[in-house]
Amino acid sequence: MTMIDQKQTWWPRLIRLAVMGLSQALCWALLAAWPLAGRAADVPGVADAVPADAFFRPPAMSKPMLSPNGERLAVHVTAPDGRQRLAVLSVAPPRKAKIIAGFQDADIGDVEWVNDDRLVFDIVDRGAAWADRYGSGLFAVDADGQGMRALMRRRWDAEKPGIAITSRELDPNHWLMRVLRDGSADVMIARPMFNARHELISVVPLRVNTQNGLAQSTDAGLGRSASRWRLDDAGVPRLAWVRDGANTEVLWRASAGAPWLTVGTGATFGDGGSGVFNAQPLGADGEIYTATRRGDDGALRRFDASTLKLRPEPVLSIKDFEFTGRLLFDQRAHRLIGARFTSDARGTAWFDARMQQVQARVDKKLPGSVNLIDPAECGCSRWMVVTSFTDRQPDTYWLYDSDADEIDLVGSSRPAIDPKRMAERDFVRIATRDGRQMPVHVTRPVGKGPWPMVVLVHGGPFVRGGDWRWDADSQFLASRGYVVVEPEFRGSTGYGWAHFRAGWQQWGLAMQDDIADAARWAIKQGDADAQRVCIAGASYGGYATLMGLVRDPDLYRCGVAWAAVTDLRLMYDITYSDLPEIYRLHGMPKLIGDRERDAAQLAATSPLAQAARITRPLLLVHGGDDRRVPVVHATRLRDALTDLKRPPEWKLYADEGHGFFNPDNRIDFMQRVERFLAVQLAPR
Repeated sequence: MTMIDQKQTWWPRLIRLAVMGLSQALCWALLAAWPLAGRAADVPGVADAVPADAFFRPPAMSKPMLSPNGERLAVHVTAPDGRQRLAVLSVAPPRKAKIIAGFQDADIGDVEWVNDDRLVFDIVDRGAAWADRYGSGLFAVDADGQGMRALMRRRWDAEKPGIAITSRELDPNHWLMRVLRDGSADVMIARPMFNARHELISVVPLRVNTQNGLAQSTDAGLGRSASRWRLDDAGVPRLAWVRDGANTEVLWRASAGAPWLTVGTGATFGDGGSGVFNAQPLGADGEIYTATRRGDDGALRRFDASTLKLRPEPVLSIKDFEFTGRLLFDQRAHRLIGARFTSDARGTAWFDARMQQVQARVDKKLPGSVNLIDPAECGCSRWMVVTSFTDRQPDTYWLYDSDADEIDLVGSSRPAIDPKRMAERDFVRIATRDGRQMPVHVTRPVGKGPWPMVVLVHGGPFVRGGDWRWDADSQFLASRGYVVVEPEFRGSTGYGWAHFRAGWQQWGLAMQDDIADAARWAIKQGDADAQRVCIAGASYGGYATLMGLVRDPDLYRCGVAWAAVTDLRLMYDITYSDLPEIYRLHGMPKLIGDRERDAAQLAATSPLAQAARITRPLLLVHGGDDRRVPVVHATRLRDALTDLKRPPEWKLYADEGHGFFNPDNRIDFMQRVERFLAVQLAPR
């Protein structure tokens, strides 16, 4: 068992002053870097601030991934037109990169190596309406750019009804489940089945040949419909989640043809009960690992096939944090060698002695930064990929030669960002008014406070907000002179069951108190100017922004809310959102409040019902194609405030959904935020 003390994972806040250029092998990516047009808005003291483009355009390079044998590196690069392409290069010098896939009307999305010579990827059109992303397509291509084949169509095509007969391409509603490691060129794809309300009721695993497109169903021998699966390296279903109303049963079998046995329950709505069985993807050793909560530790544990229970001794335990991450395997030796986790920052726990030594050597070469090492799956390659970052330095990519103990720079995700001009980010735990310990991220501008403050509230809300890294939103705001405080209020995940459970049915109540407590803590610390505080956030964060203006007008001078929930009752009433009906029936009453029994509480904690109490200036922004929080949430609040003679500053992005994906829209939005804050938080 590996036990990691949270205090030991606080990474040094030192900045390594290295030249963040690109190697000659990837000079194409340098040519792909767009001109950083525009200038900072007219904000006092930041006239020479880094332009918004540098923060919010797609990264020049990202997501490097070694082939299974470690001989090639796949990487996303951004072309001069702003589209992301897929490049492959050999890791042994001389490294010559080649663009093997790219589209004029779409960006490369997720990529996986099918085998040593073939890859599979989907695409996303960040310039199109959000709804187009429901059909991302799936393609396969050889590492040299040959043998391109479409496995899944990008869109439903009503004008070509014969396409399903004449083509082997699957419909757009399928998705990639996993690649295999059985020596084939096959992948596993999920075929969904829906009910009359278009809610997912079951998934059928398909085995698809990436070279000829032939698909065949996998007979799991379950005899029941499963909504989720875990497959082994050969594509054999080994775990199945079977849902019955609000309950989910998890079944396991030892091998193909073996009987299915019940081993636990699974979370359907995020309530995270103590019996939840949320297994990791099955890896090379064939074992089942899960971060099922036992007590409050959230540790990684191994499933014991002899007892059909989890072993009590953790594989990995992280003090004060739940395990969230992924497992690292040596495919040739069929064993677990490490686990990627997140405490206050991302890190790696190595169970393999050789990789522990490699980590120590890499950390010595790249001091002061978090260095995430990804060896080749085969365990046979001398080459490894290193992703290096700090709170001020965006991701930078290296190739490490473990035999020669040499490291070479591949490139930077954002070469236009100068770490010396970025802000310091810290992770602290503070006491709330009722005595709970709450994690908080603080990004302090260069210089000395107190500064005007933006309290940035994460969405979800039942997710983790952030960690110690370079973050575009907080760094952009800090570059404009604001200290940014991001509370992990109760209900946030990743910090233990008790912290999560304390947020149930606390929208606008104790969760809101936590956010205000974080702001007042920053003021008391001397980081923030008490007279110049703004609250901001998206989705639930937008809701919390509005409730902050309702409940604490003495604390917040203004608010910025985008994609915001404005009425908890509307979440029940709007049936055309993408919230499943079963979540409304079973999840929302437990996590937010019952529509009938808690009607008074829902009204008291709905910003729309409390609009008369919103007296501070508000920037209200929404996407016209938002299916999670339909735009009627925003328009009703806009109209209510207008009737009260307090109209918000309003912006609608007609072609955006729940969040802004188009880089132009994202930049325009952040520049609007910049101008709004410059006016509202100006010295008085």
